[in-house]
Amino acid sequence: YENVFDPKEINEFLPLETISKLAHHDQSQEAVDILTACHSGPTEGHYGANYTAKKVFDSGFYCPTVYKDAFELVKNCDSCQRQGRISQRDEMPENTIQVCEIFYVWGIDFMGPFPNSKGNKYILVAVDYLSKWVEAKALPTNDARVVVKFLKSIFSRFGTLKAIINDHGTHFCNDKFAKFMSKYGLTHRLLTAYHPQTSGQVEVTNRGLKRTLERTVRENHASWTNKLDDALWAFRTAFKTPIGCTPYRLVYGKSCHLPLELEHKAYWALKHANFDLKTAEDHRKLQLNELHELRDQTYENSLIYKERTKKLHDSKIKNRIFNVGDQVLLFNSLLKIFSGKLKTRWSGPFTITEVYPYGNAKLAHADGSNFKVNCHRLKHYYGGDVPRMDLPLID
Repeated sequence: YENVFDPKEINEFLPLETISKLAHHDQSQEAVDILTACHSGPTEGHYGANYTAKKVFDSGFYCPTVYKDAFELVKNCDSCQRQGRISQRDEMPENTIQVCEIFYVWGIDFMGPFPNSKGNKYILVAVDYLSKWVEAKALPTNDARVVVKFLKSIFSRFGTLKAIINDHGTHFCNDKFAKFMSKYGLTHRLLTAYHPQTSGQVEVTNRGLKRTLERTVRENHASWTNKLDDALWAFRTAFKTPIGCTPYRLVYGKSCHLPLELEHKAYWALKHANFDLKTAEDHRKLQLNELHELRDQTYENSLIYKERTKKLHDSKIKNRIFNVGDQVLLFNSLLKIFSGKLKTRWSGPFTITEVYPYGNAKLAHADGSNFKVNCHRLKHYYGGDVPRMDLPLID
């Protein structure tokens, strides 16, 4: 029997096998090989920089800059760079569209297909960027012919527009639609592919109409055509924070009278009509002046609202800068329609050939193809080969 708690002599020298384990040659390539083996070896699993450095220590090796070297190795690992997704923090700084006159700039888009309702499967939505006034129509198809007919009906009510913003759908990008735009002298602006935030106003309107229809049709999904006009009425008479009033009031200069006002005897429903022409004339002039003041105030409210939202948005994103000649990877959002969960969504690398002022860039591939994308879907590519390190390991 031996007491394990008895004081023993402390050996201040390491065993010979430990000394041989820590002995190294002053070669930078050996450091690269050790780090690579601890990061991407058959049993290592491509962990991050901290875990890779700890694996180096656990294996009995040491380098004064092991954490820095591990970080560089992980950053340049091709497999690690092709993993992950994009988030709001990867977005580019916000660029607002500020319009100074109502019915000048409209955004249009198709919603659907929906369940068949009286032969209709699609909804064509158009929204004015300043007043937030919405026009929508149920349609059986989504081709250029119905788009042109719909826009002509808008022209007859609100006048010729200045510009139209839409996506790259074939119903908007064709010869018939191009001739129509040229005939009326309209400016046609297309969104960046796979970046619907460029037309955020239309996307918000689509979500609002869809939400209203979902809550009104309930189980009878085929009745959405009958509920569309009611949904538009609700949308036009709802308060909009950016403009500080309802779209109806901004367009017509007065509040919209609702059925409940007649039912519960609101003041306007009880008062008698004034047939005094002089009094009615003065009152009408006052209403017109109030309408001009309301629209001026709406422009200021919209400007302040967009400045504040831009400041809030830009404070939550990463400070990423892309320059001509940078190597980047492109996030391919289309891969979500394919089966399998192990496929990488990053393709490339591509080379940036041109940078545009509003967060877009033109990419070039090695095969000679080039296209324009929003930088939200890009991230820098640092290459798949680890750079040679000139820092020797300690003997």
